[in-house]
Amino acid sequence: MALDTDISLRGKLLYSVYVRSHSPSGDFAGVLADLDRIRDLGVDIVWFLPIHPSGVAGRKGEAGSPYAIRDYRAVDPAYGTREEFERLVDAIHDRGMLAMMDVVFNHTSPDSVLWETHPEWFYRDADGNPANRNPDWADIIDLDLDVRDGLWDYHVETLRGWARIVDGFRCDVAPLLPMEFWSRARREVAEVKEGVVWLAETVEPEFVRLLRSRGLLCHSDGETYQAFDLTYDYDVINGLRDYALGTGTLADYVRLLELQDSWYPDNYVKLRFLENHDRDRVASFATSPEDLLVWTAFLYFQKGATLLYAGQEHQDPNRPSLFDVDPVAWDPGKDLSDHLRRLREVTRDPIVVDGAYRLRVAPGVDTVVGSYTREAGAGSVSGTRSLVGIFPFRSEEADVAVPELPDGEHVDLVSGGVLTVRDGIVHSTGRAAIVSVAQ
Repeated sequence: MALDTDISLRGKLLYSVYVRSHSPSGDFAGVLADLDRIRDLGVDIVWFLPIHPSGVAGRKGEAGSPYAIRDYRAVDPAYGTREEFERLVDAIHDRGMLAMMDVVFNHTSPDSVLWETHPEWFYRDADGNPANRNPDWADIIDLDLDVRDGLWDYHVETLRGWARIVDGFRCDVAPLLPMEFWSRARREVAEVKEGVVWLAETVEPEFVRLLRSRGLLCHSDGETYQAFDLTYDYDVINGLRDYALGTGTLADYVRLLELQDSWYPDNYVKLRFLENHDRDRVASFATSPEDLLVWTAFLYFQKGATLLYAGQEHQDPNRPSLFDVDPVAWDPGKDLSDHLRRLREVTRDPIVVDGAYRLRVAPGVDTVVGSYTREAGAGSVSGTRSLVGIFPFRSEEADVAVPELPDGEHVDLVSGGVLTVRDGIVHSTGRAAIVSVAQ
């Protein structure tokens, strides 16, 4: 993990915006008009998918992928001007939020500015033609980051320029680039702006093994923490999907989450999510609407930062196409915003930053019990305090053993109701519950 990472990133809420699909106008103005609603969700950081012009050569779909970039230093005219983007970021700041932009330095579109001006910076196949290392990415050509002279300087200067506007970078397929490059970039960007947040899109373990088997560079999550503050949750997220599809158990998933505490530095920060622009919407595979509410509560409770992908708060089952105009379905009948705001208030508790974190599956039921604990004398706390969550993943009524809670009546911070513990047992109604208790 980067030595200067601020672990208060745990408990932060990121909101991912794809400008093209976010509003009917598909531009910066459409996002600007929605900022008050986004702020009211409790969002800390607004992350923009790439805002640059997409290439035309090899384009997929009518509009093209935002990840097939023609010019890293320009703004897509379909979204607006650079000045309009700067005004949008100013408005984000005025509302107490930070702005993060996507960085895609592994590849460009085949007709990119860099290909036209510096073809020597690109990866070539055996015949000397520009190519990419992943055949599925047919609309891009890879840069060759082994070419340090010129290319590294160009990338770093690009970052330094945008850092004068935004507050963080989400770095696409970051493990495919040398960590030495990212470490240099972090140092030199800090000269322009201190405290920039660095999020790495790390990749699934299977993809790491695949690329390494081909003799290609691909860093593990643990290695990526050398230069980054946050990494993706791809190392464990398939455990939840396997559970939802009936091909894995809840205990399997929780075991993976527990193992993260031994895989990574003590102060690691993971970005937790149920969906993103590359993954199916959770509303499309959740086992029931009630289960989705429980999974969402657990998402917010987990140790790390939380990601919402725009539209998730309205249970949109459609993942917007990256290649065509495909607006988010803002269905008012499926609005979870009130639920999300209550969860956000719970996760503002500083105990989620440095409290001792534990997870377990309750005996005999598909229920996860999680807890954060601060022992007497830790920090400014004079007595032991715990934040305890009960998450029935199948939203079924059941008696759940919760030795983490003393007998008596407790306020459920999610519903505002009363949670009663008798002889160490809670009768769960099938809804998530979170309790703060001092002992």
